[in-house]
Amino acid sequence: MDYLIKNAGLGDILEKVQDGERLSFADGIRLFESPDLLAIGYLANMVRERKNGNNAYFIYNQHINYSNICTNLCKFCAFGKDSDSDLAYEMSVEDVRVKVRERLSEPITEIHMVGGIHPDLPYSYYTDVLKVIKEERPDVHIQAFTCVEIAHLAEISGLGSAGVLEDLKKAGLGSIPGGGAEVFSSRIRELTCEKKLSGSGWLEVAKTAHELDLHTNATMLYGHIESLEERVEHLDMLRRAQDETGGFLAFIPLAFHPKNTELSRLSRTSGVDDLKNIAVARCFLDNFPHIKAYWIMIGQKLSQIALSFGADDVDGTVKEEIITHMAGAETEQAMSRDQLLRLIREAGRIPIERDTLYNVINSY
Repeated sequence: MDYLIKNAGLGDILEKVQDGERLSFADGIRLFESPDLLAIGYLANMVRERKNGNNAYFIYNQHINYSNICTNLCKFCAFGKDSDSDLAYEMSVEDVRVKVRERLSEPITEIHMVGGIHPDLPYSYYTDVLKVIKEERPDVHIQAFTCVEIAHLAEISGLGSAGVLEDLKKAGLGSIPGGGAEVFSSRIRELTCEKKLSGSGWLEVAKTAHELDLHTNATMLYGHIESLEERVEHLDMLRRAQDETGGFLAFIPLAFHPKNTELSRLSRTSGVDDLKNIAVARCFLDNFPHIKAYWIMIGQKLSQIALSFGADDVDGTVKEEIITHMAGAETEQAMSRDQLLRLIREAGRIPIERDTLYNVINSY
């Protein structure tokens, strides 16, 4: 296989990967431009197995999207709605309590909660909703509120990001999801999400969280109008931030779903592009411990293959995903533990049930 990689013109990158040497920006571009998907996957698998062996992680989690009312209304989003839209909704604090109670019989270890940038919900709503979740499930880990939402709370409260994060921690926040990163390029943000927090602003909130001992994830929304250079620029900015703080747990490439968005003229991502984004990320983000193949976005079958293309995590049971399905996702909205075990075992990996912070709950 080494010969085939050299034959693909990636011999020098192979040597860097074998030696554990950091890839350059130009290396990232070359990997994205290379048509040899198997060679890229082989390189990524080398890094993946060096970091995580034969393990493939999953979590028993529940998603709650408290509201889709949003002032940003990004062009790539089918979830966010104006408050006067027939499709708009918001949950009261007690509605969230009911959602949690509905699944109290299940061994959920994480509740993942995000929503739109709501113009009217008071600051107290966000702390109260965390407290209610903890009242119902005291031991659950709450991963909630993207960096974009945190910046919004900092603005409406006047407390700054650090003050908001301290309040949320006291109320029960355990970590922050990776959403809202999109593509950091100012060009892309001006064209697709001009009202959203800037890429540098997103990174500052994430780094502030890390300084307060709150881990976060990171994402990149790919497959719309971004260039390969902008993808690598995004990865490079994440890598630099991780060098500073070490607070990112996982990177999750998110495949763009165009249906019901203002970019609906665009096509869905291909399987090749999905696998390439996972593989290049695994090779480039040498300081990220985990790369996730989010089955909701790319489907169960491609997630299985991704476990040999750099990914070591498939997310989890999810339990009612809304955001991607509003953009036309045809995947199921939930998977059982048994389905996840089968998916991972069929891919030739060892299923590891984890908590949010990657502590092992059970090795199957």
